[in-house]
Amino acid sequence: MSLAPDLTEMLARARADLRMGLGVVLADSDHGVLVLAAETLSPARLTDVLALGGDPVLAITARRAATLKARPYDGDLARIQLPADATLPWVVAIADPKDDLRSPMKGPLTAARGGPAHLHRLGLKLAKSARILPAVVVADLVDPAGFATREGLTLIDATRAAAVIDDASPLHPVVAARVPLEVSEAGRVHVFRPEDGGEEHYAVEIGRPPRDKPVLARLHSACFTGDLLGSLKCDCGPQLRGALAQMGEEGAGVLLYLNQEGRGIGLANKMRAYSLQDQGFDTVEANHRLGFEDDERDFRLGSDILKRMGFQSVRLLTNNPAKIAMMEKTGVAVTERVPLKVGENAHNRAYLATKAKKSGHLL
Repeated sequence: MSLAPDLTEMLARARADLRMGLGVVLADSDHGVLVLAAETLSPARLTDVLALGGDPVLAITARRAATLKARPYDGDLARIQLPADATLPWVVAIADPKDDLRSPMKGPLTAARGGPAHLHRLGLKLAKSARILPAVVVADLVDPAGFATREGLTLIDATRAAAVIDDASPLHPVVAARVPLEVSEAGRVHVFRPEDGGEEHYAVEIGRPPRDKPVLARLHSACFTGDLLGSLKCDCGPQLRGALAQMGEEGAGVLLYLNQEGRGIGLANKMRAYSLQDQGFDTVEANHRLGFEDDERDFRLGSDILKRMGFQSVRLLTNNPAKIAMMEKTGVAVTERVPLKVGENAHNRAYLATKAKKSGHLL
């Protein structure tokens, strides 16, 4: 029936379930597992998982495993065996690095080796896309479909999901309206919504830039602390206002406001990274300790929006070569890189230095 949810909708449901602490069943023709997010796991559900028997594990990324000195036998992840008497504080301590310095000895940790790890990998990707810590409790199931039906859990076809989990969700225009701005009364805000139920993204159009010429454009990732609160820990707020001001001066431009807070890890994880920075780690090290890569953003979103608005080439306001490479790779020509060097202060000087040294920003 057409009323039944499709795969995209089932994956959106699975992300929501993990955020609420519910389990999700992932299964293919040979194997099935129950997956629960470590961050939202309750003591009662952990007890139930251990009661299932078998050899449940806590799957973590190789980045987090490196911090814990655990062996990532599966390359990009490690499957840490859960002790029979595992408690929720033990699980949380493995997943969340907040107390690593205070309690560095968390082992001995035994990592599983051999056997398939593709369902664990899919579970970690779901957790990342749900903007929660990338650590999931995984238990093998004998009858995954029957278990999902009996417990009322979301069942995901893992083979089909693995083929699309890394794809950018198509964006569709929702509405556009005139919004007079301080930098230009000729402002217009366009709202785009992804098919996968994720956050909406916005395009702020200044003036009426011609579609047949390179448009002055910026890909700006949402930064609640910098854009709204005026945080001095980053240069995001000054970059946002500086880009809009330059577009206003030229009378035309497009600022793409992408809801990818904290380099794509979400605000809660960004605050966790800030706490780790207060412990002495730089921004890249903090992301790694949390289990994330340096940058989890998907800049294909910006390219998709520009093309939907009719633009084929840009003068890109950026200090990040990765954005230029993405634009070119996805069919939007970058005719000029326009530097945007604003906002350095005593609080973010080390942060900016890290961006230049480890992420290649041209500062």
